[in-house]
Amino acid sequence: MIGLGVESALGLKPAQAQISSYCQQSAAAIAQKDLLRQAAATGDPSAEVQYRALVANHAEMLRRCRAQVWPQNTATWLRLYACDTKPGVLESVLDRIVDRGYNQVYIETFYHGRALLPAANNPTVWPSQINTPGLEQADLLATVIRKGHERGLKVYAWLFTMNFGYPYSQRPDRQAALARNGLSQDSLMATSDLTIDVGAGESDATFIDPYNSLAQQDYRQLVAAIAQRRPDGVLFDYIRYPKGAGGASVARRVQDLWIYGEASQMALLQRALNHKGQELIQQFLSKGYITAADLALVDKHYPQEAEPLWQGRVPNTKGTLPLEQRRIQLQFDLWQLSLAHAMQGIVDFLSLAALPAQRQGIPVGAVFFPGGNQSIGQGYDSRLQPWDRFPKGIEWHPMVYSTCGEDTRCLVDELNRVIQQASPGTQVQPALAGIWQQSIRDHLPLEIQMQAIRQVAPQINSVSHFAYSWQEPKSDSDRRSCRVP
Repeated sequence: MIGLGVESALGLKPAQAQISSYCQQSAAAIAQKDLLRQAAATGDPSAEVQYRALVANHAEMLRRCRAQVWPQNTATWLRLYACDTKPGVLESVLDRIVDRGYNQVYIETFYHGRALLPAANNPTVWPSQINTPGLEQADLLATVIRKGHERGLKVYAWLFTMNFGYPYSQRPDRQAALARNGLSQDSLMATSDLTIDVGAGESDATFIDPYNSLAQQDYRQLVAAIAQRRPDGVLFDYIRYPKGAGGASVARRVQDLWIYGEASQMALLQRALNHKGQELIQQFLSKGYITAADLALVDKHYPQEAEPLWQGRVPNTKGTLPLEQRRIQLQFDLWQLSLAHAMQGIVDFLSLAALPAQRQGIPVGAVFFPGGNQSIGQGYDSRLQPWDRFPKGIEWHPMVYSTCGEDTRCLVDELNRVIQQASPGTQVQPALAGIWQQSIRDHLPLEIQMQAIRQVAPQINSVSHFAYSWQEPKSDSDRRSCRVP
């Protein structure tokens, strides 16, 4: 236990001026703050003054504690609801977060195609998350940032990125912005065809073509509007393509790649450095392979060009190879080009998305699966999440969610793989899934996971826990289902 002295000009005597080694408040201190908050919500001016003093006191206790213990920063992931606009509700949530020792909170600001912005100031393409009549103009993001700061919390905006959500997919003027595979399916069509792994709440996931300029513009406007609220950071999630189900979880053919949107196809063709290269790229996209006849035909049409060329391809300098040997090599090179093109679209989209926040000096981070960038046999993880190529200078938030029974080895292995691929200076801030003191959904208690991380990576000083709804299920359920106003 870490003892921290507490004083109040108002004569407030906290029930217990101690917090745990994880910077968590005592039950007595929590009960006292709850009573004062409830009294303040009824309009009692004395209770309001005492409550604000205690909130400030707990903020200082948290600051001092986190400066002395490992890790220096802990965060939780939080979704807000219309109910949080009611007096005292948001305060209760943030107080609970501080009481559990967190000094950061990641607010889910854009998901399922809706933004946590007031309707009047919302980029027109994005409906507001707060769509209850009479509350459309509530600026809940600005409010949670202000109230979080009052409690010593850093408040990050957490956004879905390439998953734009169902409402976007229904706009007739945005159909060209949707990502498509070699069957001309968008991600919703592929989901209904059971070729996409549908996680919890992801049945309406709609992924966009990262090369589409309209999708880029829509998202930049969203990030700019969020950055105006001055969060302490912006976290980008879903920086990837859909995860395939079953055998489709591995991309083995060009048709498995989400590069068949008009903009993506055009950008891929523009990677050709001569006519032969462009013709073969087109053939490979349309059929998934090239034939000896295709190669012979481009040789005939463009005799002045020695080799088909495209970005990244090193031409053959060993003399003329047999036609079939050339075809095999070129087909492999085209597959590598297609993979690189798909992944480059993700990297470029993230770079563009981050600019509005970075230009205001707001830190940005990328949330990713450690396994999302792996080759698997002759194929590649279908998410094609090239986190090892993400722009330098951003925080890495790997979702270290592996479960391995009563062991933490697989979790540690995931984290070690990320650390080994991080360039010097990269801030690695792992996200863990679980709750305190007990296992949940095959995830070990957070204490055990934290101890394992500290043993192998004591240099890490920031960790997050997914999610508030797991630790406070009743609070989340009550807020989600309550009626307002």
